[in-house]
Amino acid sequence: MNETVWTLSIILLVLLVVTTAFYIVKKNQPNIDFSTIHSRVKTWWGMFVVFSFATLFNTIVSLLSIMVLCLFALREYFSMMKTRKSDRRLFLWAYLAIPLQFYWIYIGWYGMFIVFIPVYVFLFLPIPRIFGKGTLGFLKSVSSTQWGLMLMVFGLSHLAYYPVASPDYGANLVLFLVVLTQLNDVVQYTVSLYLGKSKVVPTANPYITWEGFLVAFILTTCTSYYLYPYLTTFGLTFGILSGVIISITGFLGCLTISFLKRDLLIGDFEKQETFKVRYLSRVDSLTYTSPVFFHTIRYFFDFM
Repeated sequence: MNETVWTLSIILLVLLVVTTAFYIVKKNQPNIDFSTIHSRVKTWWGMFVVFSFATLFNTIVSLLSIMVLCLFALREYFSMMKTRKSDRRLFLWAYLAIPLQFYWIYIGWYGMFIVFIPVYVFLFLPIPRIFGKGTLGFLKSVSSTQWGLMLMVFGLSHLAYYPVASPDYGANLVLFLVVLTQLNDVVQYTVSLYLGKSKVVPTANPYITWEGFLVAFILTTCTSYYLYPYLTTFGLTFGILSGVIISITGFLGCLTISFLKRDLLIGDFEKQETFKVRYLSRVDSLTYTSPVFFHTIRYFFDFM
Protein backbone atom coordinates (compact mmCIF):
# COMPACT_ATOMS: atom_id res chain seq x y z
CA MET A 1 0.00 0.00 0.00
CA ASN A 2 2.87 2.39 0.73
CA GLU A 3 4.27 1.89 -2.77
CA THR A 4 0.81 2.53 -4.25
CA VAL A 5 0.35 5.75 -2.30
CA TRP A 6 3.81 6.98 -3.24
CA THR A 7 3.26 6.20 -6.91
CA LEU A 8 -0.14 7.92 -6.96
CA SER A 9 1.38 10.90 -5.16
CA ILE A 10 4.08 11.21 -7.82
CA ILE A 11 1.43 10.96 -10.57
CA LEU A 12 -0.63 13.64 -8.83
CA LEU A 13 2.42 15.90 -8.59
CA VAL A 14 3.20 15.38 -12.28
CA LEU A 15 -0.40 16.16 -13.23
CA LEU A 16 -0.33 19.34 -11.15
CA VAL A 17 2.91 20.47 -12.79
CA VAL A 18 1.65 19.64 -16.29
CA THR A 19 -1.69 21.35 -15.70
CA THR A 20 -0.06 24.48 -14.27
CA ALA A 21 2.48 24.64 -17.11
CA PHE A 22 -0.29 24.18 -19.68
CA TYR A 23 -2.38 27.06 -18.34
CA ILE A 24 0.67 29.33 -18.16
CA VAL A 25 1.62 28.58 -21.77
CA LYS A 26 -1.99 28.92 -22.88
CA LYS A 27 -2.29 32.32 -21.22
CA ASN A 28 0.97 33.59 -22.74
CA GLN A 29 0.15 32.28 -26.23
CA PRO A 30 -3.58 32.92 -26.72
CA ASN A 31 -3.39 32.66 -30.52
CA ILE A 32 -2.33 29.01 -30.53
CA ASP A 33 -4.95 26.25 -30.56
CA PHE A 34 -4.35 24.09 -27.47
CA SER A 35 -7.73 22.31 -27.61
CA THR A 36 -6.25 18.83 -28.17
CA ILE A 37 -3.77 19.14 -25.30
CA HIS A 38 -6.46 20.68 -23.07
CA SER A 39 -8.77 17.73 -23.68
CA ARG A 40 -6.00 15.29 -22.86
CA VAL A 41 -5.17 17.04 -19.59
CA LYS A 42 -8.84 16.89 -18.56
CA THR A 43 -9.17 13.20 -19.37
CA TRP A 44 -5.91 12.40 -17.56
CA TRP A 45 -7.40 13.93 -14.41
CA GLY A 46 -10.57 11.89 -14.86
CA MET A 47 -8.63 8.68 -15.31
CA PHE A 48 -6.43 9.50 -12.31
CA VAL A 49 -9.56 9.71 -10.14
CA VAL A 50 -10.97 6.45 -11.53
CA PHE A 51 -7.80 4.45 -11.02
CA SER A 52 -7.16 5.97 -7.61
CA PHE A 53 -10.50 4.50 -6.54
CA ALA A 54 -9.58 1.24 -8.26
CA THR A 55 -6.28 0.83 -6.41
CA LEU A 56 -6.70 2.49 -3.00
CA PHE A 57 -10.07 1.20 -1.84
CA ASN A 58 -11.71 -2.19 -1.32
CA THR A 59 -12.76 -4.61 -4.04
CA ILE A 60 -16.33 -3.33 -4.35
CA VAL A 61 -15.22 0.28 -4.91
CA SER A 62 -12.65 -0.93 -7.42
CA LEU A 63 -15.25 -2.97 -9.29
CA LEU A 64 -17.73 -0.10 -9.39
CA SER A 65 -15.19 2.46 -10.60
CA ILE A 66 -13.98 0.26 -13.46
CA MET A 67 -17.55 -0.79 -14.28
CA VAL A 68 -18.44 2.90 -14.71
CA LEU A 69 -15.40 3.30 -16.97
CA CYS A 70 -16.60 0.37 -19.12
CA LEU A 71 -20.12 1.82 -19.23
CA PHE A 72 -18.94 5.22 -20.46
CA ALA A 73 -16.55 3.68 -22.99
CA LEU A 74 -19.27 1.43 -24.42
CA ARG A 75 -21.75 4.31 -24.49
CA GLU A 76 -19.32 6.46 -26.47
CA TYR A 77 -18.67 3.57 -28.83
CA PHE A 78 -22.40 3.08 -29.47
CA SER A 79 -22.90 6.82 -29.99
CA MET A 80 -20.52 6.61 -32.97
CA MET A 81 -22.60 3.96 -34.70
CA LYS A 82 -25.30 4.75 -37.23
CA THR A 83 -28.23 2.87 -35.75
CA ARG A 84 -31.86 2.00 -36.42
CA LYS A 85 -34.74 1.54 -34.02
CA SER A 86 -34.27 -2.23 -34.29
CA ASP A 87 -30.82 -1.85 -32.73
CA ARG A 88 -32.04 -0.34 -29.46
CA ARG A 89 -32.95 -3.64 -27.86
CA LEU A 90 -29.57 -4.98 -28.93
CA PHE A 91 -27.83 -2.13 -27.13
CA LEU A 92 -29.98 -2.66 -24.04
CA TRP A 93 -28.89 -6.29 -23.78
CA ALA A 94 -25.30 -5.21 -24.32
CA TYR A 95 -25.53 -2.78 -21.41
CA LEU A 96 -27.09 -5.47 -19.21
CA ALA A 97 -24.06 -7.66 -19.86
CA ILE A 98 -21.83 -5.19 -18.00
CA PRO A 99 -23.14 -5.77 -14.43
CA LEU A 100 -23.21 -9.52 -15.10
CA GLN A 101 -19.59 -9.49 -16.24
CA PHE A 102 -18.58 -7.64 -13.08
CA TYR A 103 -20.68 -9.94 -10.91
CA TRP A 104 -18.59 -12.89 -12.12
CA ILE A 105 -15.52 -10.90 -11.11
CA TYR A 106 -16.98 -10.08 -7.70
CA ILE A 107 -17.65 -13.75 -6.85
CA GLY A 108 -14.30 -14.78 -8.31
CA TRP A 109 -15.77 -17.11 -10.95
CA TYR A 110 -12.88 -16.98 -13.41
CA GLY A 111 -14.34 -19.58 -15.77
CA MET A 112 -17.52 -17.61 -16.36
CA PHE A 113 -15.67 -14.28 -16.45
CA ILE A 114 -13.45 -15.49 -19.25
CA VAL A 115 -16.19 -17.04 -21.45
CA PHE A 116 -19.29 -14.97 -20.70
CA ILE A 117 -18.83 -12.27 -23.37
CA PRO A 118 -16.73 -14.19 -25.94
CA VAL A 119 -19.06 -17.25 -25.86
CA TYR A 120 -22.47 -16.76 -24.26
CA VAL A 121 -23.05 -13.13 -25.18
CA PHE A 122 -21.69 -13.81 -28.67
CA LEU A 123 -24.21 -16.64 -29.17
CA PHE A 124 -27.27 -15.03 -27.61
CA LEU A 125 -26.77 -11.33 -28.40
CA PRO A 126 -28.31 -11.63 -31.90
CA ILE A 127 -31.64 -12.89 -30.51
CA PRO A 128 -33.14 -9.42 -29.78
CA ARG A 129 -32.13 -8.35 -33.30
CA ILE A 130 -33.58 -11.52 -34.87
CA PHE A 131 -37.02 -10.67 -33.52
CA GLY A 132 -36.66 -7.08 -34.68
CA LYS A 133 -37.98 -5.72 -37.93
CA GLY A 134 -36.25 -6.97 -41.06
CA THR A 135 -32.84 -8.38 -41.83
CA LEU A 136 -31.32 -5.20 -43.24
CA GLY A 137 -28.08 -4.37 -41.42
CA PHE A 138 -28.29 -7.46 -39.17
CA LEU A 139 -24.67 -8.55 -39.54
CA LYS A 140 -23.27 -5.03 -39.20
CA SER A 141 -25.25 -4.12 -36.07
CA VAL A 142 -24.64 -7.44 -34.28
CA SER A 143 -20.95 -7.68 -35.14
CA SER A 144 -20.31 -4.02 -34.29
CA THR A 145 -22.05 -4.44 -30.93
CA GLN A 146 -20.02 -7.57 -30.16
CA TRP A 147 -16.79 -5.76 -31.06
CA GLY A 148 -17.72 -3.00 -28.63
CA LEU A 149 -18.42 -5.49 -25.85
CA MET A 150 -15.17 -7.34 -26.45
CA LEU A 151 -13.01 -4.22 -26.32
CA MET A 152 -14.81 -1.82 -23.99
CA VAL A 153 -16.19 -4.37 -21.51
CA PHE A 154 -14.31 -7.67 -21.77
CA GLY A 155 -10.91 -6.06 -22.34
CA LEU A 156 -11.24 -3.29 -19.75
CA SER A 157 -12.95 -5.54 -17.17
CA HIS A 158 -9.65 -7.37 -16.73
CA LEU A 159 -8.51 -4.32 -14.77
CA ALA A 160 -11.06 -5.25 -12.10
CA TYR A 161 -9.96 -8.89 -11.97
CA TYR A 162 -6.35 -8.18 -10.99
CA PRO A 163 -7.18 -7.47 -7.30
CA VAL A 164 -9.55 -10.46 -7.20
CA ALA A 165 -7.04 -12.85 -8.74
CA SER A 166 -4.26 -11.57 -6.49
CA PRO A 167 -5.44 -9.69 -3.37
CA ASP A 168 -1.84 -9.07 -2.28
CA TYR A 169 -0.41 -7.74 -5.53
CA GLY A 170 -3.39 -6.99 -7.78
CA ALA A 171 -3.86 -3.29 -6.97
CA ASN A 172 -0.18 -2.53 -7.55
CA LEU A 173 -0.25 -4.48 -10.82
CA VAL A 174 -3.18 -2.36 -12.01
CA LEU A 175 -1.28 0.80 -11.15
CA PHE A 176 1.87 -0.53 -12.82
CA LEU A 177 -0.09 -1.37 -15.97
CA VAL A 178 -1.98 1.92 -16.14
CA VAL A 179 1.11 4.07 -15.52
CA LEU A 180 3.10 2.34 -18.26
CA THR A 181 0.17 2.32 -20.70
CA GLN A 182 -0.56 6.02 -20.25
CA LEU A 183 3.14 6.91 -20.37
CA ASN A 184 3.44 4.98 -23.62
CA ASP A 185 0.43 6.85 -25.05
CA VAL A 186 1.64 10.29 -23.96
CA VAL A 187 5.18 9.82 -25.28
CA GLN A 188 3.95 8.28 -28.51
CA TYR A 189 1.51 11.15 -29.10
CA THR A 190 3.93 13.92 -28.15
CA VAL A 191 6.88 12.63 -30.20
CA SER A 192 4.62 11.90 -33.17
CA LEU A 193 3.13 15.39 -32.97
CA TYR A 194 6.37 17.35 -32.78
CA LEU A 195 9.07 15.08 -34.25
CA GLY A 196 7.29 12.34 -36.16
CA LYS A 197 7.55 12.17 -39.94
CA SER A 198 6.88 8.54 -40.90
CA LYS A 199 3.14 8.08 -40.33
CA VAL A 200 2.00 4.53 -39.64
CA VAL A 201 -1.63 4.77 -40.81
CA PRO A 202 -2.28 8.34 -42.01
CA THR A 203 -5.78 7.47 -43.25
CA ALA A 204 -6.91 6.33 -39.77
CA ASN A 205 -4.77 8.28 -37.32
CA PRO A 206 -2.43 11.04 -38.55
CA TYR A 207 -0.90 11.39 -35.06
CA ILE A 208 0.74 7.94 -34.93
CA THR A 209 4.25 7.75 -36.37
CA TRP A 210 7.02 5.18 -36.28
CA GLU A 211 9.27 7.70 -34.50
CA GLY A 212 6.65 8.07 -31.77
CA PHE A 213 6.31 4.31 -31.43
CA LEU A 214 10.07 3.77 -31.19
CA VAL A 215 10.69 6.49 -28.57
CA ALA A 216 7.64 5.37 -26.56
CA PHE A 217 8.82 1.76 -26.73
CA ILE A 218 12.25 2.67 -25.35
CA LEU A 219 10.97 4.98 -22.58
CA THR A 220 8.19 2.60 -21.51
CA THR A 221 10.63 -0.31 -21.28
CA CYS A 222 13.12 1.81 -19.31
CA THR A 223 10.39 3.02 -16.95
CA SER A 224 9.26 -0.57 -16.43
CA TYR A 225 12.83 -1.46 -15.46
CA TYR A 226 12.91 1.25 -12.78
CA LEU A 227 9.33 0.79 -11.58
CA TYR A 228 8.88 -2.99 -11.36
CA PRO A 229 10.82 -3.46 -8.05
CA TYR A 230 8.37 -1.14 -6.26
CA LEU A 231 5.02 -2.30 -7.64
CA THR A 232 5.56 -5.95 -8.61
CA THR A 233 7.22 -9.15 -7.48
CA PHE A 234 8.71 -9.80 -10.93
CA GLY A 235 12.33 -10.61 -11.56
CA LEU A 236 14.59 -8.54 -13.80
CA THR A 237 13.73 -10.36 -17.03
CA PHE A 238 9.97 -10.09 -16.68
CA GLY A 239 10.26 -6.57 -15.28
CA ILE A 240 11.84 -5.46 -18.56
CA LEU A 241 9.60 -7.71 -20.67
CA SER A 242 6.53 -6.09 -19.08
CA GLY A 243 7.44 -2.75 -20.64
CA VAL A 244 7.93 -4.42 -24.03
CA ILE A 245 4.55 -6.18 -23.85
CA ILE A 246 2.67 -3.09 -22.68
CA SER A 247 4.27 -0.81 -25.28
CA ILE A 248 3.57 -3.10 -28.24
CA THR A 249 0.03 -4.07 -27.23
CA GLY A 250 -0.79 -0.45 -26.37
CA PHE A 251 0.36 0.57 -29.83
CA LEU A 252 -1.83 -2.12 -31.42
CA GLY A 253 -4.82 -1.11 -29.29
CA CYS A 254 -4.45 2.51 -30.33
CA LEU A 255 -4.28 1.51 -34.01
CA THR A 256 -7.31 -0.78 -33.75
CA ILE A 257 -9.55 1.79 -32.06
CA SER A 258 -8.39 4.41 -34.58
CA PHE A 259 -9.54 2.18 -37.45
CA LEU A 260 -12.84 1.43 -35.71
CA LYS A 261 -13.57 5.10 -35.11
CA ARG A 262 -12.62 6.11 -38.63
CA ASP A 263 -14.83 3.39 -40.11
CA LEU A 264 -17.81 4.24 -37.90
CA LEU A 265 -17.48 8.00 -38.41
CA ILE A 266 -16.87 8.13 -42.16
CA GLY A 267 -18.52 11.27 -43.52
CA ASP A 268 -19.45 12.65 -40.10
CA PHE A 269 -16.76 15.29 -39.59
CA GLU A 270 -18.50 16.90 -36.62
CA LYS A 271 -18.45 13.65 -34.65
CA GLN A 272 -14.86 12.99 -35.72
CA GLU A 273 -13.79 16.20 -34.01
CA THR A 274 -15.95 15.51 -30.97
CA PHE A 275 -14.58 12.03 -30.33
CA LYS A 276 -10.99 13.18 -30.44
CA VAL A 277 -11.51 14.55 -26.93
CA ARG A 278 -13.53 11.74 -25.32
CA TYR A 279 -12.45 9.03 -22.90
CA LEU A 280 -12.54 6.37 -25.59
CA SER A 281 -9.41 7.94 -27.08
CA ARG A 282 -7.65 7.65 -23.72
CA VAL A 283 -8.55 4.02 -22.90
CA ASP A 284 -8.00 2.58 -26.36
CA SER A 285 -4.60 1.16 -25.44
CA LEU A 286 -5.91 -0.35 -22.19
CA THR A 287 -8.41 -2.48 -24.13
CA TYR A 288 -5.37 -4.42 -25.36
CA THR A 289 -2.75 -4.04 -22.63
CA SER A 290 -5.06 -5.07 -19.79
CA PRO A 291 -6.07 -8.56 -21.01
CA VAL A 292 -2.73 -9.41 -22.65
CA PHE A 293 -0.72 -8.41 -19.56
CA PHE A 294 -3.18 -10.22 -17.28
CA HIS A 295 -3.02 -13.54 -19.12
CA THR A 296 0.75 -13.33 -19.55
CA ILE A 297 1.16 -12.95 -15.77
CA ARG A 298 -1.40 -15.69 -15.12
CA TYR A 299 0.53 -18.09 -17.36
CA PHE A 300 3.96 -17.48 -15.84
CA PHE A 301 3.16 -16.76 -12.15
CA ASP A 302 1.28 -18.77 -9.53
CA PHE A 303 -0.03 -15.78 -7.58
CA MET A 304 -2.53 -14.99 -10.37
